[in-house]
Amino acid sequence: MMLKSVTESFASLIHGLKAGHLTDSVIQKSKRMILDTLGVGLLGTSTGVFHKVSQYSKIYSSNTSSTVWGQSDFRLPPTYAAFVNGVAIHSMDFDDTWHPATHPSGAVLPVLTALTEALPQSPKFSGLDLLLAFNVGVEVQGRLMHFSKEANDIPRRFHPPSVVGTLGSAAAASKFLGLSLPKCQEALAIAASYAGAPMANAATETKPLHMGNAARNGIEATLLAMLGLQGNQRVLDLERGFGAFYANYSPKVLPSLDSHTWLLDQQDVAFKSFPAHLATHWVAEAAGAVRKHLGPPGGILFPADHIKKIVLRIPDVQYVNRPFPDSEHEARHSFQYVACAMLLDGCITVPSFHKPQIHRPQVRELLGKVELEHPPDNQPNFNSLYCEISVTLQDRSTFTERSDTFYGHWRKPLSQEDLRGKFRVNASRTLSWDTVESLIKVVEKLEDLEDCSVLTTLLKGSSPPEEASKYPEDNPSIAQSLPSLTNM
Repeated sequence: MMLKSVTESFASLIHGLKAGHLTDSVIQKSKRMILDTLGVGLLGTSTGVFHKVSQYSKIYSSNTSSTVWGQSDFRLPPTYAAFVNGVAIHSMDFDDTWHPATHPSGAVLPVLTALTEALPQSPKFSGLDLLLAFNVGVEVQGRLMHFSKEANDIPRRFHPPSVVGTLGSAAAASKFLGLSLPKCQEALAIAASYAGAPMANAATETKPLHMGNAARNGIEATLLAMLGLQGNQRVLDLERGFGAFYANYSPKVLPSLDSHTWLLDQQDVAFKSFPAHLATHWVAEAAGAVRKHLGPPGGILFPADHIKKIVLRIPDVQYVNRPFPDSEHEARHSFQYVACAMLLDGCITVPSFHKPQIHRPQVRELLGKVELEHPPDNQPNFNSLYCEISVTLQDRSTFTERSDTFYGHWRKPLSQEDLRGKFRVNASRTLSWDTVESLIKVVEKLEDLEDCSVLTTLLKGSSPPEEASKYPEDNPSIAQSLPSLTNM
């Protein structure tokens, strides 16, 4: 059958892909994404923005409810469970990052855990059902971004999870719920009218809402499509449709299912070792290399007044150019802060972004000595950018180091053991150690899971760990047990 439109070809992809299309590589990569996303989402339930959106969401009630991760006594209607879990995932900017630039997992996974509980299903949703729908949601995001040259660079106008994430969420929900091809097409059309959030809210508490809204709105679009709501059948084909989000949108009909290849097979994702904008991870690695010239490993840096000047040669990314960040969200989006914190402390961890750390006198003194340069060959692209840092001391000696690929980038991926380590540190803030270990086992064998309720039961958790030693952000011994994650 000759497909008539780009939108129809996407609906055909969503409707037609089966578990047999999943490759071993895609299954393994997506399980890593799921484990990491669950960990950062569980950690995110400790944040102020999660508390605010969960309090707001309590005004909604329904006989149908889904788990809020890590909250044993708090459930919400599925759309709002997906919303608050999505906010938690992005609340610290700790979630995975893809190229072209977006955070692919956070818009999709909360949708699937919410729907697993919300709708009666016989037989039950299996782990393989979840993996397939998850990968469909990720694939749709990637395919849409490949239609735009603008999307290849770090965004300037719209935050990508709010755009492609919303359609990826609808695609995942449509696949999970078994919508017909025409209904899949309607879900995409409806989702397009829910999409879009401006980059101006980057580095604020509002940015995590973009992820939560993508998850929630994708479910709503899918449920409305199931009820017969109609949208523009060619929404992905038109400049005034999905093209409204990209200046150089050039969509193409997707290949047939017989020749389908997964983008995740060709382009892995990056996993962050600390909670901040991905571009700052190059800065941290380069600054960590310079620090080795300035003091003993793990020792205290000599006083900040010994440093005369710090030069960062980085891409021109304005929303990560914050010379004197005042809040944790601004610090997570500050080339300058991450460089200074790494020079002073030798590592970046969750507490590095707490206000007392940001406002330390030595940090503020060093921030005033940072200069930025934007070499013409250093473009704002996660696949090609680099960071070079030069630190000049008062005696005029200068030390220069460069990072082209930090540990955790898709070209230098985290080992499975370090990914588990990151998950343990993040999830144990909310869940018992036994539950954390059980989650690792379930996710790593997800394709063999017969009933996803096993996963959601574990995500409910019980009471938080009582011992202070189980709060990794306050226990340096646990953080230091992961040297590859805390020392660049």
